[in-house]
Amino acid sequence: MADHLDDIVRHVRPIEPIELQLLDAQGCVLVEDVTVPTALPPFDNSSMDGYAIRTADVSGACEEYPAVLTVIGDVAAGSGALPTVGPGEAARIMTGAPIPPGAEAVVPVEWTDGGTGGGPAAGMRAAAHAPEGASGEVRVHRPAEVGAHIRAQGSDVTAGELALAAGTVLGPAQIGLLAALGRGSVRVRPRPRVVVLSTGSELVHPGEELAHGQIYDSNSFMLVAAARDAGAIGYRVGAVADDAETLRSTIEDQLIRADLVVTSGGVSVGAYDVVKEALSGFEAEQGRVEFRKLAMQPGKPQGFGRVGPDRTPLLALPGNPVSSYVSFELFVRPAIRVLMGLDPAAGRETVRAVCPDGIASSPKGSRQFLRGRYADGAVTPVGGASSHLVKALAHANSLIVVDEDSASVEPGAEVEVVLLD
Repeated sequence: MADHLDDIVRHVRPIEPIELQLLDAQGCVLVEDVTVPTALPPFDNSSMDGYAIRTADVSGACEEYPAVLTVIGDVAAGSGALPTVGPGEAARIMTGAPIPPGAEAVVPVEWTDGGTGGGPAAGMRAAAHAPEGASGEVRVHRPAEVGAHIRAQGSDVTAGELALAAGTVLGPAQIGLLAALGRGSVRVRPRPRVVVLSTGSELVHPGEELAHGQIYDSNSFMLVAAARDAGAIGYRVGAVADDAETLRSTIEDQLIRADLVVTSGGVSVGAYDVVKEALSGFEAEQGRVEFRKLAMQPGKPQGFGRVGPDRTPLLALPGNPVSSYVSFELFVRPAIRVLMGLDPAAGRETVRAVCPDGIASSPKGSRQFLRGRYADGAVTPVGGASSHLVKALAHANSLIVVDEDSASVEPGAEVEVVLLD
């Protein structure tokens, strides 16, 4: 099993970086360090709607004896020309607006009468409806210290500081930071394009009528969803019938949009396991796929190679749903991470957990992966070991790993657990 994964990791190459606009870069991996060109925030600004004041003018202020200040104007967010606040003066100021010269603090409007001459104000009237609010007097009912309710220049990040390191996956918060720094585009490795197809003449698209002997194609939907969950762009191809020539031509047609191809089914030893037949039939100039039997359960039959003119990586997974999903987690997810330029071994967290019920039997000589429910340091098997039990897979949040040297797990013993959430 380890040799198979090593072979995959050695032969998959990271995608070449490109420059993308910010929103197109979501989910991609940064390939450059991004430093801060100018401090954030770039100027001292107010964190409240209220009044910019000098602290000496409101020292000792209370509701019974408020400080009465002359309002000299408005300072809105985006204001250019700013009034200078002198002794006994205040400027009405909005959240995000620059602190005017002379002001040392901001008192929230709720600490004042809002210029009404009454008790504490609940807010400000819109400037368009009450322009007189930018003049007259305001009564301040509480004192304020220097710097109160002021977001200082550079309090978020300072100029020259490292904002994001190469290797960062760009999520919404990182995109927001890049935009705040003024970056309209960024250099990244794009999300890998993963083409998924299932094989089997018995497979029917969900929503269609089933004839006798047919089943719905669940694997391709599950694997595309898994690829997207791993950070890739997933493309689903309709199920391909058990015909080697049709499968080979379908794969060749899909290579134009694939950084990685994943097939499901047809890799065992049956007379209709056409994936082996089709991919073994690739000419030397078309690449080569090797098929192996691994010491693991589920997922014993596996295939890997590189095909087409660009030697696109192809992973051939077994067709039973649980086998297919476990194989994805063990082999496809690391391959996607390599394509993204990430550490393939850092995809899923692995922990040790107590297994209160134990595991009655496990095939000695093969590493077993059982579905489990993990919570608070303990894990319980979900469903049996059979690899067709899709419901059990849907209710699992982890995989219980039973070492190949173990034939069972005693109740209360610790086991290795791969967390899937």
